[in-house]
Amino acid sequence: MNKSLALVIPAYNEEQVIASVLADLRQGCADFATEIIVVDDGSSDNTAAIAETAGVTVIRHRVNRGYGAALKTGIRAARTDYVMTIDSDGQHTAVEAVRLWQRLGENEMVVGSRAALLHSPLWRMPGKWLLGALANYLVRQRIPDLNSGLRILHRETVLRYLHLCPSGFSFSTTITLVMLHRGYSVEYIPITVQKRTGKSSISLNTGLQTLLLILRLAALIDPLRVFVPASFIIGLTGVLWEIPYALSGRGVSVGSMMAIVTGMLLFVLGLICDQISQLRLGLYE
Repeated sequence: MNKSLALVIPAYNEEQVIASVLADLRQGCADFATEIIVVDDGSSDNTAAIAETAGVTVIRHRVNRGYGAALKTGIRAARTDYVMTIDSDGQHTAVEAVRLWQRLGENEMVVGSRAALLHSPLWRMPGKWLLGALANYLVRQRIPDLNSGLRILHRETVLRYLHLCPSGFSFSTTITLVMLHRGYSVEYIPITVQKRTGKSSISLNTGLQTLLLILRLAALIDPLRVFVPASFIIGLTGVLWEIPYALSGRGVSVGSMMAIVTGMLLFVLGLICDQISQLRLGLYE
């Protein structure tokens, strides 16, 4: 397989586990990984120093810029055909990384799909289910794992869409939907993840970010899939609302007119969003 690969590992305050993660990857991926890049995202502990002693490339952010920002820094710094993103908290092992690499073939993206039914805290599951349902609807197919952190990406392809990817945890979700929506070859491989070491940086504030992400993705990926049904339902409600008034000779209902006008405005807004979406998605294609 004449393809080069860089391992990109975003890290934030992972001094407890980064040494063992790098040791595992250096031993298990030595046959195919050209370089290992650790992006220290403004850690306040010794994460960067420990990574440097392991003999890998370390890039430091002066402040904490976010998971997605760290991935973008690592992807831009790589000089390989492909990049593999790996979490730094010990969830992903070299064994699973090897399995993904062996299944790369001609795919532009290979994603490690977590086999466990519940791989997040219960309080996060409603938001993840809603986000997953919307994602499936937008791309017209079932997505086995929307935001897995273990994946291989064709570097030249992903560089075209980095401007669309946010700096936070929704990087993985966004790039998954973009790749599927634009018709690239994507394969999912079942993987087993280990229990993370340390405390997750996901908080209740992430719930609000998830809600905003749902709205953002709907407008970015395929706005007509959302705006057209919404405009039809609201407009039809206005028409049905007006029928009793018309039959009884009571004139025009203000409520029905507002619903009909709202439906028309949503339809026009959907067309505008669709044009903007196509321009943004196709900017670097």
